[in-house]
Amino acid sequence: MRTQQKEKTGMLRGFATISFWADDLEAAKTWYAELLGIEPYFERPGYYEFRVGDYQGELGLIDSRYRPGSATGPAGAVMYWHVDDVKAAFEKLLSMGAKEYQPYAERGMGFITASVVDPFGNIVGVMYNPHYLEVLAGGTAR
Repeated sequence: MRTQQKEKTGMLRGFATISFWADDLEAAKTWYAELLGIEPYFERPGYYEFRVGDYQGELGLIDSRYRPGSATGPAGAVMYWHVDDVKAAFEKLLSMGAKEYQPYAERGMGFITASVVDPFGNIVGVMYNPHYLEVLAGGTAR
């Protein structure tokens, strides 16, 4: 079964954990707990972890002193979280003090995106993605 599963899904099996960094870890924990409507399920000094969404992906908040490299501003890949209403999610993030990074954009074929920089300097993307919903319903995205 495991071999069949690997052949079906390939090497990258799915989102496991995304790490966000914060100089003020306690403020980040409070901000994300309010945004997500849940408290972290795991914590240890310098780290909090939330389980998020339909597949219980992990969002890790890490004290900035452990950040690899020397990035000083928003940079790198944008992780998009599927949401049912991009405008509402974008407006909520902005109302909580996040700053626009990429504006609301209809990308065609049902895809809609926007992204913000949270108060701690991390990029948070939100997306309406019809393929996500198809996979969630038991189908396969094309």
